[in-house]
Amino acid sequence: MDQNPIRIILVEDHELVRQSLRQLFRDLQQFEVIADCGNGQDAVDLARRLRPDVMLVDVNMSPMDGFETTRHINEADPAVRVIGLSMNTQPQYAQKMIQNGAMGYLTKSSPFHEILTAIETVHSGEQYICEEIRKKEA
Repeated sequence: MDQNPIRIILVEDHELVRQSLRQLFRDLQQFEVIADCGNGQDAVDLARRLRPDVMLVDVNMSPMDGFETTRHINEADPAVRVIGLSMNTQPQYAQKMIQNGAMGYLTKSSPFHEILTAIETVHSGEQYICEEIRKKEA
């Protein structure tokens, strides 16, 4: 397995959620949070500058939402894998994120171990949709 940690940028407009996620990753050597930000424009700029492996992108942000942010990240660097993160549990949201270039979708109620699985899955080039959404699609 690759010895280098998976480099992650967290994009979340609620600072408490962003800092909580950062804290959860802190002691995991296989992951490295290299930056975080609270809006889509900063996310696109960070993607261009830092070239992360994976970005966790909040879907419901303004003025640029996660769909548009994902589209711009893909235009800037198609190698960056985006995972949408949202309170919304509707399969259409996940589908719309995938259509905009995301490789995965998680709900904010996804357990942390599933977030880790999603990051590893999209990092390896496969799509990942959280179990909560998959159950609704079945």
